[in-house]
Amino acid sequence: MFARLREDIACIVERDPAARSAWEVMTCYPGLHALAMHRLAHWCWTHGLKWLGRWLSHWGRFLTGIEIHPGARMGRRVFIDHGMGVVVGETAEVGDDCTIYQGVTLGGTSLSKGAKRHPTLGKGVIVGANAQVLGGFTVGDGARVGSNAVVTKPVPANATAVGNPARIIVAKKAVLDEKQAEREAVAARMGFSAYGVTEGDDPLSQALGGLIDNAAGHEHQIALLWQAVEKLALCAESEAARDCMPQDAQKTECFDAAGLNKLVK
Repeated sequence: MFARLREDIACIVERDPAARSAWEVMTCYPGLHALAMHRLAHWCWTHGLKWLGRWLSHWGRFLTGIEIHPGARMGRRVFIDHGMGVVVGETAEVGDDCTIYQGVTLGGTSLSKGAKRHPTLGKGVIVGANAQVLGGFTVGDGARVGSNAVVTKPVPANATAVGNPARIIVAKKAVLDEKQAEREAVAARMGFSAYGVTEGDDPLSQALGGLIDNAAGHEHQIALLWQAVEKLALCAESEAARDCMPQDAQKTECFDAAGLNKLVK
């Protein structure tokens, strides 16, 4: 019991830059208190003391604002940050090293008793603030659920789910710029990305960025073509050939792709 408590405290100190000491975490973090009370309630639930488990769970909700059904299975080193309004259903399973923020619901969409109604979170999953993960499916290891997302279907490992309804973005091995590479390295060392949101996750921004980059490429090619036409016209012997060159031909690029990309990202 005390080993698990020390483990939980250590993971909070590691992931939360606001945590200044183990004593502060132990006395002031409701997510830690909720998990400690849940372990006791879960023991009662699995040993036939159903009412006592629910009663302890009810008091845990009253004291911390975090409702975890005693039947739910919580892994090791789970960090519930802030935690107010978090609801974890009876058949939910939360893997090791997961991070859950305030307002999250791991809920069910079925009324069948005894069925797997609530989601399973793999190892290292991050669920952003106010996200709703609803149904008896699996969110793969290392996946991220963005803030306010509503997820109703499985999420592959190492992917990101954003929006309502959630859109699944599979992680891509892209060439990162220097700053983003540094951010990813820091996030990897810390073991999480705050609120499940990272640079470039939004699919709409990605699509607009792709269109802007494509338009910029066309602008560049058009400018090169008109420059080539101008050179051919100048090399022609007749005045008529030179006169055929349009005066308003675009021979220089004026498309501000970088500025437009900043507006959509």
